Amino acid sequence: MVSYNVVFKKSASRQLRKLSPDIVKRVAVRIDDLENNPFPHGVEQLKVYRDPPMYRIRVGDYRILYTVDASTNTITIFGIGHRREIYRP
Repeated sequence: MVSYNVVFKKSASRQLRKLSPDIVKRVAVRIDDLENNPFPHGVEQLKVYRDPPMYRIRVGDYRILYTVDASTNTITIFGIGHRREIYRP
């Protein structure tokens, strides 16, 4: 099984630091799972972002937005936040 590297954009790192510790733990578990399976059950491709395709996974009321580069086995985390705020520009 192929393992993927996870890279955080600066904005995603800042967003993660602002979350409460219990949410950070839950998000960290989901991100660890992404390393082995970048397309877990419940993943959805966002319709607005097509090149490269952007995906989102749920962590309760929070969302993780990311892209997958299969050629370099890299997952780039673009955003982590509450569902009511994460999709705003």
